Amino acid sequence: MKISREIKTAILVITSLLLIIYLFNYLKGENLFDSSRSFYTVYDNVEGLAPSTPVTISGLVVGKVQEISFTEDGSGKVKIKLLVNSEFEFSKNSKAQLYETGLIGGKAIAIVPAFDSAEQAQNGDTLEGIVKAGLSELVNQKLTPLQEKIETMMVSADLLLSNLNDVFDEKTKTNLKNSIAELGTTINSFKNTSNALNAVISDNKAKIDTSLQKFSEASTSLASITEEMAQANLGETVKELQGTLASFKAVLSSIEKGEGTMGKLLKDEGLYNNLKGATKEMEALLKDIKLHPKRYFRILSRKEIPYNENEN
Repeated sequence: MKISREIKTAILVITSLLLIIYLFNYLKGENLFDSSRSFYTVYDNVEGLAPSTPVTISGLVVGKVQEISFTEDGSGKVKIKLLVNSEFEFSKNSKAQLYETGLIGGKAIAIVPAFDSAEQAQNGDTLEGIVKAGLSELVNQKLTPLQEKIETMMVSADLLLSNLNDVFDEKTKTNLKNSIAELGTTINSFKNTSNALNAVISDNKAKIDTSLQKFSEASTSLASITEEMAQANLGETVKELQGTLASFKAVLSSIEKGEGTMGKLLKDEGLYNNLKGATKEMEALLKDIKLHPKRYFRILSRKEIPYNENEN
């Protein structure tokens, strides 16, 4: 049977339309001849995410991002349609994690499967969307407190400099300069004194050496004397001295008790009174001799001269 040109043209047009539809859906991430599943997830911000971005499970590419649009509730959130070509099963409690793919800032989505007793995820289900902090976000989290501390430190430094400017007025600066100048003069004087002292030491080095040598000899002699004293029988001498002190203490004790001649002389009141009376009579006798010396010179004569106590 001969096919007319119109039928051939119609077949060609229909084939072309089908091919265009297939290519269009393929570029969108859909495969008309494959049993792919579609899942949805929602994020607040998907900056860096683009259609046809790979979707992974445990690092393995299992699909693509098919569509990015706003949600219908007018909240401004972004709805993502994921096309998963893999038959890998996971529950509805699985999560769609948005993460950075590198330092440039590109993003991708990874399905974090949950293996629990919940119902398996089906075509058209919505997965909970989570965001994994990227390197840039972590750096921002670390730099933000550091930036605040640096700003606080700069404010403190500015305040400190301002206070220093208030303290170091012209008068203070002048006094400080004068003090520094006086300190320089003092240092120069100390330097001159040190030089003079060095000169004195250099000129008298021989005498200093001789004095040090004599001091060394004296120290040696002192050490020798100390050693001889240490070797001497000082213990016996000390023991004898202690015995002598004990004997002297016993003598003093006996005297104190009135024992012996010395003790009786010191403690016997009768002997003391007799001595006192004898002394008084001797004093009277000497006084009478002074007053009447002729009376006693006539003792050689045998003529008795009567004694008159009231004679002047």
